[in-house]
Amino acid sequence: MPTLAEPQRAFATVAVFLATFFITLSIGRLLKRRAGVRFGIFFQLFALALAFYAAVWVYGVDLRWRNHAGAALTLLSTGVVIALIDRYLWDLYFEQRRQTVIPKFLRELVALIIFLIALLLVLSVGYHAESQLKWLLSGSGVAAIVLAFATQNMLGGVIAGMSLQISKPYKVGDWLQIGERFAEVMEINWRSTRLRTNDAIYVDIPNNEIVRGTIVNLHYPQELHAMRIRVGVDYNTPPNKVKDALMHATLHADWVQAEPAPKVFLVDFADFSIVYEIKFWMLSHQNYNNVCDAIRTNVWYEFKRQKITIPFPIRTLEFNRKSPVKPAEEHGKARTILETEPLFSCLDETQVETLIKDARTIHFGRGEAIVEQGLDGSSMFVLLDGTAQVSVAQNGSAIRVGVLRTGDCFGEMSLLTGDKRTATVRAENDCEVLEIGKPAMAKLLRDAPECVNQLSELLARRKLETEGIIRDASKPGADDMAREYRANFLQRLSGFFEL
Repeated sequence: MPTLAEPQRAFATVAVFLATFFITLSIGRLLKRRAGVRFGIFFQLFALALAFYAAVWVYGVDLRWRNHAGAALTLLSTGVVIALIDRYLWDLYFEQRRQTVIPKFLRELVALIIFLIALLLVLSVGYHAESQLKWLLSGSGVAAIVLAFATQNMLGGVIAGMSLQISKPYKVGDWLQIGERFAEVMEINWRSTRLRTNDAIYVDIPNNEIVRGTIVNLHYPQELHAMRIRVGVDYNTPPNKVKDALMHATLHADWVQAEPAPKVFLVDFADFSIVYEIKFWMLSHQNYNNVCDAIRTNVWYEFKRQKITIPFPIRTLEFNRKSPVKPAEEHGKARTILETEPLFSCLDETQVETLIKDARTIHFGRGEAIVEQGLDGSSMFVLLDGTAQVSVAQNGSAIRVGVLRTGDCFGEMSLLTGDKRTATVRAENDCEVLEIGKPAMAKLLRDAPECVNQLSELLARRKLETEGIIRDASKPGADDMAREYRANFLQRLSGFFEL
C-alpha cells in the first residue's frame, strides 16, 4: 500500500472511523426494528471498538496497540453473538416454533461459555508471546478442569433436559414404565423428571439418567395400549374351553376396551399347568391395578362355573375327598323353592328331587350378567342366594324393570319353548343360582306327560295376564284366544322337547 501524506492519512483515519461506527450502528438499529434483536449498550461499545480498530489499522499504528484493540473488539463481539443467539435461537426457534420455554439459567450459562471461549482465544492467540500472561493461561486451564468436574452432573442434566424438551419423547400426563414400575409424568424441568406411581409415590429422576436408558411411553402416540396377564390352568382342561372362558371373563371386566378385541394365547406348557396369556387393551394406565383385579376376579368366577381348575404347584400334596353333589342346606333350599313354584306343581316329591339332582349350581360375581337380552337360551334359573337386577334395553339404554331376590325363578320361557331371552338379569352381588336345563326338563316331561297340558295352560294364562285380557273375562273372543294360546303352547312344548 503506498504511503499517504500525514494530513491525508489523518483524514482517511477519521473517515474510516466515522463510516465504520455509523454503518455498524445502522445495521444494529435495522436488526432491532426488523427482528427485535436486543443489543443494548454493548452493541454501541462494539461499534466503537470496531471503528477504532479499523482506524488504527488504516493509520498504521504499532502492532501491539492493534492487538489490544483487536482483543477488546473480540471480547465485545461476544455481546453481539449472545444477543443474536437469544433472539434467533432461544426466542424464535425454541419458544415460538418449538413451544419450549428456555430457562434464564441456560441462557446465562451459554453466554458465559461464549465469553470464556472468546477470552481464551484472545489470550492464546493475541498474547501467546507475552510471558507475563502465561500464568493466566495455565491458571485458566486448571480452573476450567476444576469447573468441568464440579458441574458435570448439573450440566449433564441440563443438556439432557434440553434434549428431552426438543425431542419430546413424553409429556405431562403420560405414563412411563421405569424398570418394574409404572408412573405418570407430573413435571418436566431442566434438571429432572418428576413422576407419580399408582401408589401416589413421587419419584424424581435426573434427566441424564433417563436419556441413558430406554424410554417406554405407554401413552404415545395414543393413550390406547395393550397389557398382558398370565393364568395357569390344569392340563386336563381343553385349551379351547379355557380360551373361551378367559375371553368371556376379560370382555366383561370394567376398563377393558371392546375394540381392539382382547386375545388369549397359549404360551407355555409349564411344570404343573398350561400357561395362558390374556392380551387386553386399555386407555388410561391409571386404572391398571383396577382392570387387572376385575379380570382376575371374573376369571375366578368363570372358572368356577366352567369347572376349570387353577392347579396347585406340583410340590404341594393335596388330598381331596369327593363332596356331595349339593350340600344338604343348598338341596333343601332348592326343593322348597321348586315345590312352591306353580311351574312345577304337577311334579311329585320324587320328580322334584330328580330335577334338582340333574340341575347344576353355579356362581356369578357382582356385576356379571346371568342372562342377556336377545341371546338364545334353553334353561331357567332359581336364585338360591343373592339379589339380581332385571333390565330391558330400549333405544340404546338399559331400563331397570325389577329386582330378583332369593327364591325367585326366571328364564322359564326359554326353558320351555326355546325363546330368546327377553331381559337381562345381572347380579347385584355374588349370586348362587340353580340352572335347570332342557335335558333335565325333557326327561321329566317324558316320565310325566300330563305335565305338558298343565304347563301349556300356565303359559297361556301368563300370556293373557301380560296382554291384560284375563282382567276382562267378558271381553268378546277371550275364551277363544285362551284356547288358541293353550293349543299353541302345547304344540311348541311338544315340538321343543320332541314329545
